[in-house]
Amino acid sequence: MKISRRQFAALAAGAAIMPLAGAGHTLADSEPVVADSGLYTQEWFLDSFLNVKEDLTEAAEADKHFAVIWEQKGCPYCRETHKVNFAKDKIRNYIKANFNVLQLDLWGPRKVTDFDGKEMSEQKLGRRWGVNFTPTIVFFAKSTDVPEGKQGRELEVARMPGYFKPFHFLAMFEYVRTGSYENMPFQRFIQARGNKMREQGKEVKLW
Repeated sequence: MKISRRQFAALAAGAAIMPLAGAGHTLADSEPVVADSGLYTQEWFLDSFLNVKEDLTEAAEADKHFAVIWEQKGCPYCRETHKVNFAKDKIRNYIKANFNVLQLDLWGPRKVTDFDGKEMSEQKLGRRWGVNFTPTIVFFAKSTDVPEGKQGRELEVARMPGYFKPFHFLAMFEYVRTGSYENMPFQRFIQARGNKMREQGKEVKLW
């Protein structure tokens, strides 16, 4: 059985990989915890060595897409994302089944290696990728063939710039997962999705 580098590191340390969390917090699947960084987080977020090219490759090998969620301490809309959106079973389960999600801190000091091999702090990487709002989620294509010399801003296939209500939030993940970003803008995708639900007699609830 092939094991990932993360599993190998955990086995070598003689302990299971633990999610990033402050002491004393419980880890109910739908309940966010507050990490030492002050960010709300989820136990199923990616435990990463912060090399995004490797993270994307591992996601693709697992038949998943790779996404990076940018947040910051004290952000009310980040809290809303965790307390409302990720708390919904339908949303959380869809994302866990189809995406590996890496959380980064817009003002963070941790060193991250971009797709082109350049290493910098989370804060500098956020500026490099043009992240101006939190939460921002950046999506990448499911591929193990990453072009050389390209940084994240050049490789992203979709972006969620700010807080989206649950209906639009889940739709964005579906938009990426189905590859619809290749042939239509998100606005057209969301309209078609809503129209189809109405034709089926279903109520379109934004929350």
